[in-house]
Amino acid sequence: MESPTSTLRRRARRAAVAVLAVALPLTGATAHSAAAQPAAPTAPALPSDPGDSGKFAKLNAQISKLDKAYGGDLAKLRDAQYAAKKALQKSSSLQGDLNDARSLVAQMAATQYMTDGQGPAISMLSSSDPSDMLSGYTLIEHISQNKSAKVAQIGKLVDEQATARRQAQQKITELQKEIKDLSAQKKRIEALVKKYKPQSPSVGMGGVTPRMMNVKTVIDQEEGPFPTIGCVRTTGDPQDHGTGHACDFMVTTGGVMATGSAKSHGDATAAYAIAHASALGIKYIIWRQRIYDLRSPGWRMMENRGGVTANHFDHVHISVF
Repeated sequence: MESPTSTLRRRARRAAVAVLAVALPLTGATAHSAAAQPAAPTAPALPSDPGDSGKFAKLNAQISKLDKAYGGDLAKLRDAQYAAKKALQKSSSLQGDLNDARSLVAQMAATQYMTDGQGPAISMLSSSDPSDMLSGYTLIEHISQNKSAKVAQIGKLVDEQATARRQAQQKITELQKEIKDLSAQKKRIEALVKKYKPQSPSVGMGGVTPRMMNVKTVIDQEEGPFPTIGCVRTTGDPQDHGTGHACDFMVTTGGVMATGSAKSHGDATAAYAIAHASALGIKYIIWRQRIYDLRSPGWRMMENRGGVTANHFDHVHISVF
């Protein structure tokens, strides 16, 4: 009859070998030891990328075609594209961390099994409850002592990665919907683009197009003065600014959030631009992390870009056809 100690050691060895079978290639002495042990059922590993990157690449190609057909810079669509890209990057990063964590735990299990050890990691691996292996304090403490802080919370990584994957898939679905909605309005948008014949960037006017110059003049006359108006730039992600088709009407300076009278000034400027968009050839307006695109009318929230100016809380952005 086996003693309780020998029973625990036998269970620990089987658990350790099961982890190795999933996380590490078995070679040499380890492979021989694994062959000597009864096979243990293992849960199938989740795919690191269930087709999400491929879907995203196809959607990017569709966006490029729509940009050309619909008058350039579909900022509303680009915002959904930005959100999907950010979510996919987070999911991929967490998957890498999770793979590293599982590999390290497997290596620890292998080391203790090969030395016939009965350390804290083996004790946790031999538990009949799988959740103990993921979140047990003893294993976390042991990993930490081995300078492996990056993978101290494997259970948390599992949950975070699953959440990130769901969010990435949701953002891709939202991007697909945006493309579908714009495609459904093809005739109306093509007529709108045709109405405002494309204009070329100019010289001697600061590089803005004649239409943008007219909008700048009218908005300044009707809603100005503004602390400053910025139009042409080529740094960062300039989009319409780079071709002279956009201006930023600042209502505060120094990256200060617009409140009180400054916010009212921005509200009035955005409202005027929407009301006179047809006459002036305005394509879209961005104000306070929202976008109003005349090709798909209505205010829509945008992704958080991480700052007052990046999120348009201190200026009204106006783009023209």
